[in-house]
Amino acid sequence: MGESSLRHRLARRTRFLPRIAARLPWWVSALVGLGAAGLGLLLMTRPLSAVGVLAVYVGLSCLASGVADLTAHRRDGPVPAPSAALGLGWIVLGVAVLVWVGTAVELLPRVVAVALLVSGAVKCLQAWRGTPDERLAAVLFGAADIGFGALALAWPDVTLLVVAVLFGARTVLFGLAQVWAAVGRRVGRAGPARPGRAATGVRRWSRSIGAGLAAAAALAALVITGRIDAGSPVVDGFYTAPDDRPDRPGVLLRHEPFGRDVPADAKAWRILYTTTRDDGVPAVASGLVVAPAAPATTPRPVIAWAHGTTGYAANCAPSLLPSPFTAGALPALDRILGPGRVLVATDYTGLGTAGPQPYLIGQGEARAVLDAVRAARQLDQLRLAAETVVWGHSQGGHAALWTAQIQPTYAPDVPLSGVAAMAPAADTLALTRHLPQVRGGSVFASFVIEAYARTYPDVDLDDYVIPSARILVREMATRCLAEPGLFVSVLDALSIDRDRPIYARDPTGGSLGRRLAQNTPTGPFEMPVLLAQGASDPLVTLAIQDSYVAGLAAAGQRVDYRTYAGRDHMGLVAADSPLISDLVTWTGRLLHP
Repeated sequence: MGESSLRHRLARRTRFLPRIAARLPWWVSALVGLGAAGLGLLLMTRPLSAVGVLAVYVGLSCLASGVADLTAHRRDGPVPAPSAALGLGWIVLGVAVLVWVGTAVELLPRVVAVALLVSGAVKCLQAWRGTPDERLAAVLFGAADIGFGALALAWPDVTLLVVAVLFGARTVLFGLAQVWAAVGRRVGRAGPARPGRAATGVRRWSRSIGAGLAAAAALAALVITGRIDAGSPVVDGFYTAPDDRPDRPGVLLRHEPFGRDVPADAKAWRILYTTTRDDGVPAVASGLVVAPAAPATTPRPVIAWAHGTTGYAANCAPSLLPSPFTAGALPALDRILGPGRVLVATDYTGLGTAGPQPYLIGQGEARAVLDAVRAARQLDQLRLAAETVVWGHSQGGHAALWTAQIQPTYAPDVPLSGVAAMAPAADTLALTRHLPQVRGGSVFASFVIEAYARTYPDVDLDDYVIPSARILVREMATRCLAEPGLFVSVLDALSIDRDRPIYARDPTGGSLGRRLAQNTPTGPFEMPVLLAQGASDPLVTLAIQDSYVAGLAAAGQRVDYRTYAGRDHMGLVAADSPLISDLVTWTGRLLHP
């Protein structure tokens, strides 16, 4: 088949929609163009709200592509088998997307990925036909489609957003072009000059150049994806529970020396131990134990640390992260070890170990804290005193308060001298209701919803998350706050922030609301409790904390409540925070040196 015939087919395909528009009255074409431009802007700026429209748009685009494939060859004889198969495939795909548009939003990234992979393969198979520039363009465009298809499978949430933006941009350009053409028809604007031979040659090879740029972009994105994956923590065999583990909680299963980010004058161990979940089912958790390197003549007091949010997925365990102590916002490690105390820091169940993490689920968090202390006592290298003070920040503050609440009944053998909760996520109902107003709060909301849906059979994620955000929520819950892939979650969160909340219904109602209320620590607290709060905290706000403490007081629970002006969520535990001296002094009064 000759070069002119191929060009004729390509021209017919690319002019499919403009030909239809050209037959309409100029003012109708202009209105259609303005409508298309407006729709494109909607898709670009409000991807969650527009994702249903996007699905319809994708379905119609698939139908148009299929019709173009089947009709582009009509004047040149029978349609080649690869083109016919591709055209029919696009039509079937378009019909499927349109029929199941209400429930297929979550499948859209996978549909796009499969379509790109198939399209890329077909283009590569067609590369043996045509002129040299057309063959080169086909191979490069095919490779680009395959590369972007692989990326769509790797990043389904990004695919949803990028497809919305790219289709939106394409629609805007199409709409503006239609307006321009319609106005040109109205005023009798002369058509463009016929290109000369040189221009035709440049235009011929420009397709190959564009294809090469697309293939290079896909390759660069795949390389970046590989580096992001390489930067994610990996769960190693240490965290696999032995088959013959006992059901009794607090049993040390294994330990090994640990050196990452440990002070030079200290020694540390990574531990694996038994505990129980929120429902009392036996489980396994991991953690770290850090002690001064200098030998001790008497048993050492313990600071049990409940870390702040590091993520929800298994590989987000602090003991797996490059900075295991700062990742969970531990303050004043040097001032813990200096007086001869030992740090016992749980990862919680589900971080490192198998199973769901009890994120803001009090019983599961607190049992992991108490059982870590029990397990640390079994290290032959240490002698630990019974005296224990619990520190916790944010999620860990919630865990610390729950530790105070359940210790007398769950672990009477781990007496607590005191509990310090810093910016605790204590009022889970109020915090969950507040998260949509927090910049990036949807990341933390995804952790809450995923944890509660996986822990409680009466909580269904689909009941509380709008269809267009379900992929984003599930994918955000797979990334740690300290890994390179967090930038993807940030992109998701920013898209949500500028659009609409992810909640399909009030999260404080129904089964989720009942479970959140169930996990708000209300006491009783039989030991001294210090509750510290930053007055400028945008996440756990001062108003939320004031209300929580007032509720405790009304129920007869006394806590030492201190607020710190000018301190936000992380600034409260920063090295220069006035809380640090207060915390160390308060702890020193409760523990012997």
